[in-house]
Amino acid sequence: MRILIVVPDQERVSGNWVTAERFQHGLEKHGHQVTRYGTRLQARAGFRELLLDFAPDVTILLHAYRTGKPWLEAEKGLEIPSVVVLTGTDVNNGLDDPEQNKIIRTVMSRAAFVLLQNPLIATELSLSHPELTTNLRKLTPGITLGTVTYNLRNTLPSAKEQTLFLFPAGLRAIKGVLELLEMFDLLIAEKSSLHLAFCGPILDENYGNHFLTAIAERPWASYIGSIPTKAMASAMRDADVILNNSQTEGLANTLLEAATLGIPILARNIPGNATVVRHDINGLLYNNEMEFVQYAQQLLNLEKRRQLSQPAPNRYNPEDETTELISILLETIKN
Repeated sequence: MRILIVVPDQERVSGNWVTAERFQHGLEKHGHQVTRYGTRLQARAGFRELLLDFAPDVTILLHAYRTGKPWLEAEKGLEIPSVVVLTGTDVNNGLDDPEQNKIIRTVMSRAAFVLLQNPLIATELSLSHPELTTNLRKLTPGITLGTVTYNLRNTLPSAKEQTLFLFPAGLRAIKGVLELLEMFDLLIAEKSSLHLAFCGPILDENYGNHFLTAIAERPWASYIGSIPTKAMASAMRDADVILNNSQTEGLANTLLEAATLGIPILARNIPGNATVVRHDINGLLYNNEMEFVQYAQQLLNLEKRRQLSQPAPNRYNPEDETTELISILLETIKN
């Protein structure tokens, strides 16, 4: 098959790009010809030319709105079969926005299949929007751990002897970065033997500036910029706890990596996180500020972290993901 993967034009360490790269690698291992294309909301002139030159048998759209909008413009009249992979932003925000809702619904109705990798979100969507899920398929998530070495502790010399909390995410409001700093203010008032580190690109300049100002006032917190995707597993191994404070989430690759490695996770209790984090087994899920402080205090204890260190190397096998994806794509072409 000739397969085109369309992904939002973002930093290459973003979750969408990590997923697209994993899809491409798996499909190419099985002998398929794959091209990955990053697009902005407004279709570039070269997009349609790519479709004509590459002539894909099928297209995978990663993000119903951000790739769907330019796809509808560029693909007009070509009738290329497609599947769309819904993100947490599509489901939790896009469907509530009048402009995005129209695009998302059009893309979903025209796609042969709508794919979700988070079964909890798939169930919620089926209940809230049954008319959108007649062609819904659940795709088993996979993760590929990078092998590049990254010594996180050397990057943070002041944290060498402290409990290190790592928050890997792009910096924007929906990730709850500033709120996380404020919750740590409550924790640091009682405990000083910890360090909080953030890694990821600044995706919202205004929000990023507020964050940089806030973190400069907190000597127990650091921002280390983006860590290369292939080095993320190595960086995580240096951390004691992986954090996620997102307001909404589809299925974070960083949490899949943490669960695979057995790094304890402290995450907001939302469907996007609860699929990965099994409370009091491989991490802790909090519902409010009080629970966050309580659970973070527990994780300062080495024995508690050891209890929650449950490596699951086979839980998110990328080969299973690829096999299912190929089957779906072949069915898409036949239809």
